[in-house]
Amino acid sequence: MTNQRSASPQHASASASASASAPVTVIGLGPMGLALAETLLEHGHPTTVWNRTPQKADTLVSRGAHRAATVAEAVSASPVTILCLKDYETMYPLLDPVGDALRGRALVNLNSGTPTEAHAAVAWAADRGVGYLDGAIMVPPPLVGHPGSVFLYSGPQDVFDQHRVTLASMGDPRYLGADPGLAVLYNAALLGMMYATMNGFLHATALVGSAGVPAVTFADLALKWFMPSVVDPILTGRAPDLDQGTYPGDAGTMEMNLNALTHITRTSVEQGVHSDQPRLMQAIAEQAITDGHSGENYLAVFEVFKKAAQVAQVP
Repeated sequence: MTNQRSASPQHASASASASASAPVTVIGLGPMGLALAETLLEHGHPTTVWNRTPQKADTLVSRGAHRAATVAEAVSASPVTILCLKDYETMYPLLDPVGDALRGRALVNLNSGTPTEAHAAVAWAADRGVGYLDGAIMVPPPLVGHPGSVFLYSGPQDVFDQHRVTLASMGDPRYLGADPGLAVLYNAALLGMMYATMNGFLHATALVGSAGVPAVTFADLALKWFMPSVVDPILTGRAPDLDQGTYPGDAGTMEMNLNALTHITRTSVEQGVHSDQPRLMQAIAEQAITDGHSGENYLAVFEVFKKAAQVAQVP
């Protein structure tokens, strides 16, 4: 027999409406925490806030937020609490004393940390009967709530599904899987890629700048043409090769790439530009050749990175 109540459009609409205006608590009002709370208020969520320095909530209170006097009061006010603190170690002294106030509620942790810390946190939450999601914010505070702002989440899917609408008020919620460490792992990987990309651009700009080329002039070629037309297609088109471990060298071998990297290092030295970054890339290519990848293309350095990770995991 069909459950008419579950199938009712009116009931589904009412449920969605209730979720869209569900109460939420935000603990931690640094620049990101303030942005999260402001966005939740703008989306109609009754928002309770707590911060070690209460005055940081003054603007939010003037806009309708409730300032809790204690952490216990804050978490008791909502079915879900969003943590935006410095790190995992900051979380435990704040929440350990609240006793049963969190039991049966959900905790969404947007702190920075490592997968090991995320696994420890989910175990801590399970011992206290708390639904737990780990998360990572992939945009700066001014972009919170804007279209295309991505938030990553990992942990129990039922907890994510239950609070998806609330989470969507802050940005596009991407669920990565049940492993609670995935969000911070993706975060570290993406930020590592960002810094490596920025360093590559900055070093390249310094290199041409040694000949008096303005950064604006170089950026027009490097960012508007070279990255989208040359680099992006290579990485997108050959991503399946990384999963398969195949690196055909018909269009260029590791030996050829090492030759190019050697010239980049020598050019940096000649031009008086910091050369540690190209030296490191050169050393990685040399390691790939030592490991037997001389006739494969440059993406075979992926095997060097994987091997280093495997060695690091050995007790």
